Amino acid sequence: MKILISDNLAPIGAQILLDAGLEVDIKTGLAPEDLMKIIPEYEGLVIRSATKVTGEIIEAATNLKVVGRAGIGLDNVDVAAASKHGIVVMNAPDGNSTTAAEHAIAMMVSLARNIPQATTSMKAGKWEKKRFMGRELTGKTLGIIGIGRIGSIVAERAQGLNMKVIAYDPHMPEELVKKLGVELTTIDEVCKKSDFISVHVPMTKDTKHLISKSQFKSMKKDAMFIDCARGGVVDEEALYEALAKGQIAGAALDVFEVEPTTRENCPLLGLDNFICTPHLGASTSEAQENVAVAITKQISEYLRTGVVSNAVNVPSVSSDVLSRVGPYLTLAEMLGFFHMQIAKGGVEEVNLEYIGEFEELTTGPITVAFLKGLFTPILQDAVNYVNAPLIAKERGIRVVESKTGHSDDFTSLLSIRVKTTDGENMLAGTVFGKNEPRLVRLNTFRLEALPTGPMLFVYNKDVPGVIGALGTTLGKHEVNISRMTVGREKEQGRNIILLNTDNMISKELLKTVQQLDYIDDAMALVFPHYADI
Repeated sequence: MKILISDNLAPIGAQILLDAGLEVDIKTGLAPEDLMKIIPEYEGLVIRSATKVTGEIIEAATNLKVVGRAGIGLDNVDVAAASKHGIVVMNAPDGNSTTAAEHAIAMMVSLARNIPQATTSMKAGKWEKKRFMGRELTGKTLGIIGIGRIGSIVAERAQGLNMKVIAYDPHMPEELVKKLGVELTTIDEVCKKSDFISVHVPMTKDTKHLISKSQFKSMKKDAMFIDCARGGVVDEEALYEALAKGQIAGAALDVFEVEPTTRENCPLLGLDNFICTPHLGASTSEAQENVAVAITKQISEYLRTGVVSNAVNVPSVSSDVLSRVGPYLTLAEMLGFFHMQIAKGGVEEVNLEYIGEFEELTTGPITVAFLKGLFTPILQDAVNYVNAPLIAKERGIRVVESKTGHSDDFTSLLSIRVKTTDGENMLAGTVFGKNEPRLVRLNTFRLEALPTGPMLFVYNKDVPGVIGALGTTLGKHEVNISRMTVGREKEQGRNIILLNTDNMISKELLKTVQQLDYIDDAMALVFPHYADI
């Protein structure tokens, strides 16, 4: 079997594949049309971030069985298209956590001591000792936004520097964060109290421009801001204004909204109190070797034995089991996606009840699929079918499974209760026909919905005119409705409306919808395109 390595990879990766008896070609820097021509020759493809594995590439890859990303991010892979063609997509999510955390610490120290600016000054023949007065880290407060795997490592390193650490993370249990010696608080308090602020969240619809004008205005004037996570989490225009006006003292970015980043598309590069690196968070020899080893071992094991590891689109089960539970994996992941986007507070407990004809099915992979769906909206590519249960355990989430032999309404029903620090939600779903997953209950509302793609979710009073007003409002903003489902709660006189739309609902449009008469609440949701899988 032949493997193509199309991006720069640590040499040990190719050697692992060769030692496994696989044929390896290394061809980097291929244009898309050139990759499309040769991809039919290969059973495996190893990439980093440069190669774009588009739907067109997938269509041309007639023999491809697996795509392996040496790292976490899968923005450059059309996972839905790969799933449709039975191609396993793997990543290596744990290989560069320490490296990314250490880079954030390095940026913080560089900011505090003006190291880049002083280096530039000396190389220009100057000796400006008084100009570059620095600050100690000891006794200062570091605010961490997102205290997952990388954020936790940053906290540990900062505590070693005798810093006090506080954090904001709406999805982490307070007790778990306390065990790290970190105070969990609100994002507003983090911004107000911190001397240094470091961001460690993925880029999602909820975290885009999470740090913007209001956050910078509330920071201390001598505060310093660091983002080594994802471009777009910070509003770069707002950051430029805050630095230029002296609202904060300095900032360091390793990631940008537009990459590659230049002076032309990023005015921040012209500021003296701004330092940066070209997305080097994972760029150490150790990290690159770790991800190369991990992904090539996973690929060779899959191609030689059929064992799947760290796949984002296929659980680690036999093909026989997969053929039987496949539709329920999609259903469970869909319900997990739904809950995490509508819930408030951190998840504490998950109860999955398998009702009806589940006796002869292996339900463990279905539970894992739900957990993967639950964590994906907040962790993105860092979660997969292997590590989802581990993430639940790390976060102190109790997962309980049970089976009930009879269902009154459906042949098989998956009923899930999720308890959070702020309440509880009950979701139930089933599969119609051979492969038609549907959400059939949300708390007290009964419905028949397919959460897929971009959606608008509305709570409203059950009165005439609401649906018409919604349609008119969306139409004025050129948003087409492809599907609509209404769930009623007669006793309370309330409805829920789920609208599948062709476009994402913007923040501005969402505010307009929320202000319509008889609308109690509205949320913009986004799901994988389950109808296409």
